[in-house]
Amino acid sequence: MKSLFFIILTFFFIVQTNAQNSTGKVIDSENSLELSNVTISNANHTFVTTTTVNGFFSLPKKDTYLFSKDGYVSKTIYILEDTYTLIELVAIPENLNEIIITSNNFQSKLKVLPSAISVLTATDIASNNMINIAPILNTIPGVFMHNGTLTTNRITMRGIGSRNLFGTSKIRAYYQDIPLTNGSGASTIEDIEMHTLGRIEVLKGPSSSTYGAGLGGTIQLIPNKGSFNKTSINSGYTFGSYGLQKYLLQANFGNLKNSTNITYSNTHSDGYRANNETDRQTFTVASNHFLGDSDKLTFIGNYIDLKAYIPSSINEDDYLNDPTSAAFTWGRAKGYEDYKKGLFGLSWEHNYNSKTKQYTSIFTSFLDAYEPRPFNILKEKTKGIGMRSRIVSEATVFNNSLEWTLGAEVFKDNNTYQTYENLYRDFPAEVGSVAGDQLSNFKEKRKYLNLFFDSKYKITEKTNFTLGLNFNATSYTLDDDFTGDGKDYSGDYDFGGILSPKFGLTHQVSKNTMLYTTVSHGFSPPSLEETLLPDGLINTDIKPESGWNYEIGSRGDLFNNKLHFNIAIYKMDVKNLLVARRTASDEFIGVNAGKTQYNGIEIALNYQLLETEKLRIYHTNAFAYNDFKFKKFVDDSDEYSGNDLTGVPNFTFNSNLNIETSLGFYALLNYNTIGQIPMRDDNSVYSDAYQLVNTKFGFRSTNSNKFQFDLYVGVNNIFDEKYASMLLINAGSFGGNAPRYYYPGAPSNYYAGANLKFVF
Repeated sequence: MKSLFFIILTFFFIVQTNAQNSTGKVIDSENSLELSNVTISNANHTFVTTTTVNGFFSLPKKDTYLFSKDGYVSKTIYILEDTYTLIELVAIPENLNEIIITSNNFQSKLKVLPSAISVLTATDIASNNMINIAPILNTIPGVFMHNGTLTTNRITMRGIGSRNLFGTSKIRAYYQDIPLTNGSGASTIEDIEMHTLGRIEVLKGPSSSTYGAGLGGTIQLIPNKGSFNKTSINSGYTFGSYGLQKYLLQANFGNLKNSTNITYSNTHSDGYRANNETDRQTFTVASNHFLGDSDKLTFIGNYIDLKAYIPSSINEDDYLNDPTSAAFTWGRAKGYEDYKKGLFGLSWEHNYNSKTKQYTSIFTSFLDAYEPRPFNILKEKTKGIGMRSRIVSEATVFNNSLEWTLGAEVFKDNNTYQTYENLYRDFPAEVGSVAGDQLSNFKEKRKYLNLFFDSKYKITEKTNFTLGLNFNATSYTLDDDFTGDGKDYSGDYDFGGILSPKFGLTHQVSKNTMLYTTVSHGFSPPSLEETLLPDGLINTDIKPESGWNYEIGSRGDLFNNKLHFNIAIYKMDVKNLLVARRTASDEFIGVNAGKTQYNGIEIALNYQLLETEKLRIYHTNAFAYNDFKFKKFVDDSDEYSGNDLTGVPNFTFNSNLNIETSLGFYALLNYNTIGQIPMRDDNSVYSDAYQLVNTKFGFRSTNSNKFQFDLYVGVNNIFDEKYASMLLINAGSFGGNAPRYYYPGAPSNYYAGANLKFVF
């Protein structure tokens, strides 16, 4: 492992000197994709050419050239003779329909894809305080991130994942090509440092055959791998309400064909509530290395050291009258989570020719965690390893273009965990949790295989047909090394192979408008814990949730390309709904209890209100209407058929007004409203709808001098709205205590800070 790490580090110092005569490449600055069909012209337009499918260009002589492409900010550069130049184009945030999508295999523009995909650019990500990713993800229609604390979150996409109580499941997540989803289907993205992100792409619904065909969809975090031909250092400091402090140090090293971005961050927050203190340190390295014209290497390393206290949920009386309190038992035990985790990956991209490419990634990850809870203390260690490879090519069939990709992803992780008695009641309150006798000792071996195929066939100049297939095989092995309870949970479980097809059709209605329709199948396997029966045996009758998604949509530009729209209407039927059924006071089993139906509408509108040399104003809106029902839901003797799906709002609306001036002043006004959320399966209790207004404004340098700055201040929840930022669905009531549904959202709060950058 050390030798591999040493080899990887040597790439940071490789200098390529074999320049060609006025040649180079054009890439996307956020995801490093090579951009084809970039128009290149000199000042008097006597010479005009375009980049190849690999982003390559060749110029006849030294001159000043303009590089332009729809959806990107044009760039003018003086090119010398006998040089190799790498050009980075920046995506225009409000014109996302034109940009090239990383998560698509065929380097297609967003506006021609037959699926619901949303993109957050580096500008979108930086519009918030860069502490919490939830407000950013909640600008995407169809995505809703419950945000209990900085480390207690739950993401739902089109309602999928709403039944997981304390984290995100049934949604796949990747950091570039490295899975952030473990072998049990749980994903954690909130502890990734936001300053390392260059772009976020979200594929909604089971539309991605190449990323596992999950029912909810896929979130791909794309790290910023630095700029070429530039060396710079950036330092930042943010402070705010509830003891918020964040220190940032970022360095970029780049030459002709190599770029490296190194980021260190240290974040502290006392938190709004009791027992809510958080400390997090992160260290991230991301780099790109062009090895000639045909090969590119990408390295990603991420290390996180976190300790966060857990206030947990509280009952309605405390929520209304004492929202800063922690749940009594969690406060008394001083419950917290303390972990170190890391992931490392190396990717290779090779161009065999102008029509065929290969992408291969190898990756590994680890977790070392300690979590005292009132009911026990958990010690956990996980080690994972995997590989992902695919080949992408183009052929001609019946005189029309056929693009296709074929690949595989294999992943395996070993998870060991033990639980111990928590003896906090036997000690003074200031002591907190104390470990007692061991209660359990498990070893899990979890693995899956994804084989995938995707294709796009051009039927006519305006109509494309897509076909995708995903084959998944998932299995678990459990070793129970604890004998103190007289039970043995050891066993093997295999779901067998699941084949998930996808069919799509796109049609270009006009130059600026397209229609698409797609039919796709997806699935979500249960975790190993959900397969266990109280007697310690593996429940071989349990089945993965699976379903079909039917969708139509449209993307395009109107009013001289000032209005960009994205509309999707979908229906998804899911069977074998997994629920936790209580079998005793402290025991649950997973059971397949019925069917759910998801009907929804998603609309995204971006409008360029004003654009002059001195002032630019644009407006973005995201709306989702959710009609999610239990189509058939019988849990033991309880009948919930026809009820609203628990844990998902009936609608969400998010609106941003962005203002930028040539002097460097900028401002953001954000309005976010969330509808009612059913908190119990019987629909007897709903949360209140709420509205939040947030703002951020600042002043930054607008020239390209060596010294650059950005000063900013923001206010969240301006009108001091009382709301629940996360809910615990179907909360139990024990010993006569009221059920604890609520994680209170913070009242009006502020943050401010500065970023200083020096370019060498």
